[in-house]
Amino acid sequence: MNILLAGSFDDAAELDAWVHALNAALAQALPGGHRLLTARGEVPDDHITAAIVANPPPGSLQGLPKLCLIQSLWAGVDRLLADATLPAGVPIARMVDPMMNEAMAETALWAVLALHRGFFTYARHQAAGRWQPHAQRRADEVPVLVLGAGQMGGTVARRLAANGYPVTVWRRQGASATSQALDGLTVRQGTEALHHALAGTQVLVNLLPLTPETRGLIDAALLARLPRGAGLVNLARGAHVVDADLLAALDAGHIGHAVLDVFTTEPLPADHRYWQHPQVTVLPHAAAQTDARTAAAIAAANLAALDQGRPIANEVVRAAGY
Repeated sequence: MNILLAGSFDDAAELDAWVHALNAALAQALPGGHRLLTARGEVPDDHITAAIVANPPPGSLQGLPKLCLIQSLWAGVDRLLADATLPAGVPIARMVDPMMNEAMAETALWAVLALHRGFFTYARHQAAGRWQPHAQRRADEVPVLVLGAGQMGGTVARRLAANGYPVTVWRRQGASATSQALDGLTVRQGTEALHHALAGTQVLVNLLPLTPETRGLIDAALLARLPRGAGLVNLARGAHVVDADLLAALDAGHIGHAVLDVFTTEPLPADHRYWQHPQVTVLPHAAAQTDARTAAAIAAANLAALDQGRPIANEVVRAAGY
């Protein structure tokens, strides 16, 4: 099997690490043999049957007539789907790695704990040489709303609930406000249910996929529905947030603190107000990085399924955007 590896890697060392991990995993999964290509032209285009991708430049996959599978190394596929030249009809699989889910849950727990216990405030006090203990709340007094009920959203919600937080999960399905219990959690759906849940939320954690329906969802109207002083943790995509609206809510004190891992423009420009805002904590898109060791094995398993005529795992529904 000829497999094209296409992506935007930070440097040659990162590319080499992926090539090493993927070759090792593919050798185990495809005993009939494989060839991992890092550039077009190494074999004729009509000899390439699968592509493993990591935010490839637009046009990277056009003109591959025998392409049967596009396997993403990243969990989000919004940038991939935005490529107008992406071959139609070719199945796309997103990366669902339990280790990445656990890493995301660790970051979310840290952020919620820090907001709950006021640790970001204490950090500002330290910088000012100020000794001022403040009242301590219990975890069960800090309701958390997780936007997104997928693999990551569910893992995060369960980790937070296990640490004593009252957790509600919201997903975009249906038009009515309905709810159901799922693994001991309350799952709500629909716009009306979201509005109701926001009113009682102390920390909002965003893990939604980026789709036309969720782009700009966290705007002035949504933020205004949160109680004064609530915290925001965005671990999904920067385009979910209307930056000007969040900054206005922070400046007014309506949002107490925001933990932001993702941004509309990455790297975050040096002159962006988020860098210096006292109520913002900036992370460099590091909440849950893909681990080549586990992700390579998951990608190889899907290529083995393709080779053997078995169903592909975690196939993207293009119309839904994830």
